[in-house]
Amino acid sequence: MSLLTQIREMLTVDVNSMDLDVVARHSTAQKFCDMTSNQAIVHGQASLPTRRNLLEAAIEYVRKTPPQEGEEFEQAVVDVLTVLLAKEVYPYLTGNVHAQTSPSAAYDTEKTVKHARKLVDLFTNHGIPTERVCIKIPATPESLLACRELQASGIQTLATCLFSFPQAVAASQAGCTYVAPYFNELRVHFQPAVWVKYADPKTQHPMSSVILNIVHAFRELKSKTLVMPARFVYPSSAVFNTSSCCPLSIVIALVSLSPNHLTLSAGVLDALSALPSLEPEAFMPPAVSAFPSIKGDYLADEGALLLKALAEEHEVQRKLADALAIFGEKEAETRQLVKALIADK
Repeated sequence: MSLLTQIREMLTVDVNSMDLDVVARHSTAQKFCDMTSNQAIVHGQASLPTRRNLLEAAIEYVRKTPPQEGEEFEQAVVDVLTVLLAKEVYPYLTGNVHAQTSPSAAYDTEKTVKHARKLVDLFTNHGIPTERVCIKIPATPESLLACRELQASGIQTLATCLFSFPQAVAASQAGCTYVAPYFNELRVHFQPAVWVKYADPKTQHPMSSVILNIVHAFRELKSKTLVMPARFVYPSSAVFNTSSCCPLSIVIALVSLSPNHLTLSAGVLDALSALPSLEPEAFMPPAVSAFPSIKGDYLADEGALLLKALAEEHEVQRKLADALAIFGEKEAETRQLVKALIADK
């Protein structure tokens, strides 16, 4: 049995990729549940010459809709491209396709709701029903209020860019289908020097205790919100080979925290599928202490309590702002690809 198969028996594995070859390669024996995506993943696919046909198809689709110009047109194409990429992966899933709202709307409830509904409508128009769509939304006070509104109308949401216990509790109070606490900050993807190595990530990585507290609290509170850790990042030069190597120790740490789901990138899936299973003792959970106190309704008074909690956690503020900035940059770069392709034709 491979390590990937073993992990699939312990929790639900999702794919954090829109690469059809990767998804197909790891779906021969068992389908993935969900496919997660974001602006960086969409940009990575849009940049490939092999994806030009989908980009052109997205442009033609938008041209047949009510007139839009400039950046509005380009963003509409990016939204359609996101749906077309997800549609290719959809047959390999038993659960949801995920698409992320624009980071530019992260501090605007109304704009977040509007973009989320637009994405859901696009999925529906392309044959993917609403009940198989989940919208990823940054865990700001304003956007979590949007999640509450969307969930009440039957649209699934996932709270992303999440680095703290109060954010997770607020997401649960909003009724989010998932929370995706980031194990590493997003910047590590693009600046490996930011990555910090821990001898024992399970007990030493600062996000391990955060995720463990979220899992424990949700169980105690009987929350229906599922925990799906994300941002499992390691230096590209690292090698998966033994249980003591850092990348593998991070996987073990995450599994041992007993989340409901784990979304894994292409490289991690390939590595885990090539490794043998481990002894069950490797996944022993860390000791559970009392989770932090819940201060109240984090979304009352327009999210005032969550806003206060974020103001008290400067590192969480920094990571959240940085993630939104990076996703915004990648979204803008994809719009530029659209603009260049239109100019080239």
